[in-house]
Amino acid sequence: MEKKRIDIAVGIIVNEEGQIFITRRQKGSHLAGLWEFPGGKVETVNEETPERALSRELWEEVGIEVLRAEPLKTLEYDYPDRSLTLHFFIVDRWKGQPESCEGQESRWLPASELIADEFPEANRPVIEDIRRRYCAA
Repeated sequence: MEKKRIDIAVGIIVNEEGQIFITRRQKGSHLAGLWEFPGGKVETVNEETPERALSRELWEEVGIEVLRAEPLKTLEYDYPDRSLTLHFFIVDRWKGQPESCEGQESRWLPASELIADEFPEANRPVIEDIRRRYCAA
């Protein structure tokens, strides 16, 4: 039986210094302990778009109102137990101060210090894109 594909909106929140806001997946969650870019599921019941899901999820998870989100990449990834379509967005303008609203550990990190192995496999392809975009050549 084929797994249902889940759409996920992911926000790569970048400040003026080129630092990225990341959160750690909580104990008991899928892929617990790994760092991730905040975001969440696109709700299918109300035909939510990835852009709307991004705004909703970033408000719920990190307490910011998205003012600008630029699509970076959409990719599909299949874990043994779930199939995902990830919609990655660069969020470089927002209102509020990003912070953990759901109790997860969070921090700002220079793009050069993002380590792909510390993120879920589905997120790893965008790490190099982010490093190329925000690290000095």
